Amino acid sequence: MAKTTTIPKLQVFIIIWLGQIISLFGSGLTGFALGVWVYQQTASTTLLGLVSLFTALPGILLSPIAGAFVDRAERRWIMILSSCGGGLATFFLALLSLADKLNVWHIYIGMSVISVCSTLQYLAASAAITLLVPKRHLGRASGMVQIGEASARVFAPALAGLLVLNLHIQGVLLIDFASYVFAIVTLLFIQFPEVKNTIEDRAKKASLLEETIYGWTYILNHPGLLALLLFFALGNFVLGMGTVLVTPMLLAFTSPAVLGNVLSTGGSGMFIGSIVMSVWGGPKKRVYGMFCFGLLQGVCIILLGLRPSIPLIAVAAFGVFFSVPIITACSQAIWQSKVAPEIQGRVFAVRRMIAWSSFPLAYLLAGPLADYVFEPLLASDGLLANSVGRIVGVGHGRGIGLLFIVLGIITVIVTISGYLYKPLRTVEKEMPNLILTK
Repeated sequence: MAKTTTIPKLQVFIIIWLGQIISLFGSGLTGFALGVWVYQQTASTTLLGLVSLFTALPGILLSPIAGAFVDRAERRWIMILSSCGGGLATFFLALLSLADKLNVWHIYIGMSVISVCSTLQYLAASAAITLLVPKRHLGRASGMVQIGEASARVFAPALAGLLVLNLHIQGVLLIDFASYVFAIVTLLFIQFPEVKNTIEDRAKKASLLEETIYGWTYILNHPGLLALLLFFALGNFVLGMGTVLVTPMLLAFTSPAVLGNVLSTGGSGMFIGSIVMSVWGGPKKRVYGMFCFGLLQGVCIILLGLRPSIPLIAVAAFGVFFSVPIITACSQAIWQSKVAPEIQGRVFAVRRMIAWSSFPLAYLLAGPLADYVFEPLLASDGLLANSVGRIVGVGHGRGIGLLFIVLGIITVIVTISGYLYKPLRTVEKEMPNLILTK
């Protein structure tokens, strides 16, 4: 085994970040390519949707247990072993494809394994960053981490489309496997700081079940963090609804090519927002950054549905996704600075499970709300055709536009309510900083 090297903490963070950004990009290639393969083989939207479900749900459900493991073990080795697990799952899918024996159910199993490994990876990395990055730079660090996610969203689909044509699905999977190997190699040559126990680690000698429950009780005992979590979960719910609704709304009056351009514009907003956050680091009072960009996001969501205008929708989509990394980074920095490092695995696991659970809920509700409630309201003879319809228009897709407006208004109301709720507004002031770096 390779010997670890003593490297300054910030350099260790840079090495971890580089390895993870390559791995995230590889996973983005695989996600797009597998989705294309499943749809080409089955022509079933339902089976395609199940790929997303198996990619997200296992990790969400196992988050609390994963968090307890992260706090019990050395986080560097958790990252190494989880990368090995994800890489092996990807490699087996590639072998099945090469042997022409790949089936849809193989993909479901493989993505479930990758989902659990990704959750362990995320929790271990988030907790490790707290020990490596000074408090004043946590916002920048979160912005840098999101550059990888934004890159996967913006560039991976286009590149994966070209690779599938030239290298086929097995070629894309092998590239992803290589990205896992790269991430593992970067981790083998570094060492993480030791976690020092504090009085906060009340569950240190507890059973695994008690440690799993501890993450829940910790958040419930801190109203500011609970409000922060609910604020973020509601934001994810709105974004999840928007992800489902934007495609049918645009295809009601434009072409798939224009849809792709609008989605790319939104993705570029996320990429630029991540770069801005990595350079800027966010405001001194990070919770105010969440409120300000939450309001901007709400206004942009309203604009998405206001009129069937491609320039307006493209600008609004850019604004929505530009706000995402800034809100996320500000929230992440607050959690990292307020939760003691030795319990971050458990606490962050519960936080991740609740925040991410809003996405499946949004996916389930978006279609019925659009098809059976809002679209009929703005049909040519709908109940709101002669009132609201005079502003937003009537016909196919305009009911979804109205739903976007409602979601934007909800976002604005939630943001203002969050500001008025004192435990959330003062969470940075009322809770002490518990990170070890200065």
